Amino acid sequence: MNASTGVLDVRDLRMRYGSVDVLRGVTFAARRGEVVVLLGPNGAGKTTTIEILEGFRVRSAGEVSVLGADPAQAGEAWRARLGVVLQSWRDHGKWRVRELLQHLGSYYAAYATPLVRRPWPVDDLVAAVGLTGQAQRRVAQLSGGQRRRLDVAIGIVGRPELLFLDEPTVGFDPAARREFHDLVHRLSDVDETTILLTTHDLDEAEKLADRILILAGGRIIADGSADQLSRRVAAESEIRWSRDGSRYVHAAADATTFVRELFEQHGAAITDLEVRRSSLEDTYMTLVRESEAGRASAAAAAFEGAL
Repeated sequence: MNASTGVLDVRDLRMRYGSVDVLRGVTFAARRGEVVVLLGPNGAGKTTTIEILEGFRVRSAGEVSVLGADPAQAGEAWRARLGVVLQSWRDHGKWRVRELLQHLGSYYAAYATPLVRRPWPVDDLVAAVGLTGQAQRRVAQLSGGQRRRLDVAIGIVGRPELLFLDEPTVGFDPAARREFHDLVHRLSDVDETTILLTTHDLDEAEKLADRILILAGGRIIADGSADQLSRRVAAESEIRWSRDGSRYVHAAADATTFVRELFEQHGAAITDLEVRRSSLEDTYMTLVRESEAGRASAAAAAFEGAL
């Protein structure tokens, strides 16, 4: 990975608690401006992986470089370049939204550089997360969705180069979720912020991710875009159509050729045509089942070219 674009470089990461191996050789990388979504069942090691990258937990073995430094040894100047959005905050209830962000942002001023202005101007930040109307309200008075937006604002107040998001849209209504997705795209596309996100919402993962990592059995068993993963897991597409009042289903490796031949044979008699390749949910469930059945190594081997 080019040094100028490499943000995360994780090689053979291992973590053991007592006699239990939680991480068994996790390897992946991320470049500047990339949105990477980490998926996996509960207990797969997602939280452990993130905490090691954030510098909050010391790994058992392996090599980890985050923004060019080892998180286990990096200092405050390095930490100022990171943003973390936890699943929830329960402090600061008496603070007003704007004054809280102004206060927290002041800690980042000493770490501003000619290339990265820190902190994010508070009124611009409040507007970016959709809290302008609540800027003077106390945190304790915010709704659940508004509180989640504030969590995001706290995470990005220092204009991070790398942002960790843990289930960021829990409690968001559909409109707020859409606005948050727009913010993520703005951070990655305009500010070139690298984002590592965990979520159980596979639809959200598909909408946001440049790349998806699936962690199971202590290893990365899949790495690629949602489309790439679906193509690798499902070699065949499912074609459904109706003709003369009857419904038909057929699986084909080359859906385009099959559909062309179908129309050459039956023409306008074909109705309700649908071509379906495996969804991200199908792919995810297939790979996790392989892992839980004790075939994690086989599942990972199928994706070695993408790791």
